[in-house]
Amino acid sequence: MTRTTQQLFDLTGKTALITGGSGALGLQMAHALGEAGARIMLSDHQADKLEAAMTELHDAGIDARWVVADGAIEKDLEKLVGETLHRMGEVDILVNNAGHTRHAPAFESPLAEWDWVNSQKLRGYLLLSQLIGRQSMMGRGGSIINVACRLNTVAGDTSQGAVIHFTRALAREWGQHGINVNAICPKWGARSRLTGRPAAVGEACLETTTPLTTQEDGDEIKGVTLLFASDAGRHITGQWLAVGARDCAVRELE
Repeated sequence: MTRTTQQLFDLTGKTALITGGSGALGLQMAHALGEAGARIMLSDHQADKLEAAMTELHDAGIDARWVVADGAIEKDLEKLVGETLHRMGEVDILVNNAGHTRHAPAFESPLAEWDWVNSQKLRGYLLLSQLIGRQSMMGRGGSIINVACRLNTVAGDTSQGAVIHFTRALAREWGQHGINVNAICPKWGARSRLTGRPAAVGEACLETTTPLTTQEDGDEIKGVTLLFASDAGRHITGQWLAVGARDCAVRELE
């Protein structure tokens, strides 16, 4: 029997784990999933910011909890998964959003910066996906959403491309287990902090743009987050979608 649109987007009874959950993007995604009925587990490396984020979610009527964890440290991720499964049960939605970059041009960017950024994004995304996949999603299915920001730095932009290809590869391998894997490429800020020029979003922005001129309003990625996390997007996997004014594009991963 077919379901209504409201039923397809409903996340009642689902649990979502969101890393980088106290930041602007993570919190926006937490609102999107929580408003659809999901219970939320937030993770980040600063307890005070997590407490503030949880208070905001609770004020909105969303069931939210938090665990401090560094996305680049394996033991922290193991603790995060263990506590989430113990306190909230099986995880249905994993949002890999931890990690950020410092703004340094290529000729000034040290190797330590490269290693730090890519351990946050690539290593952390892989480790957490493995842990949640093995301990919660295999045999049950689920949704994994990877966030791939482009920040106009050599380390940040390289990690974005790698996250997109990681998304494609994982979707191909885990599709047989009923696990959907997609990526969101959000526009981060109206202009590059390095050049002052409009910031690009995703590879496709090198080829195509949209005529949108609206500025970010605090809910620009809520819709796509809910689509990728819910049954409304159950036939979508291995895809990435760039979101933001001017530089948006949708591209299939072949």
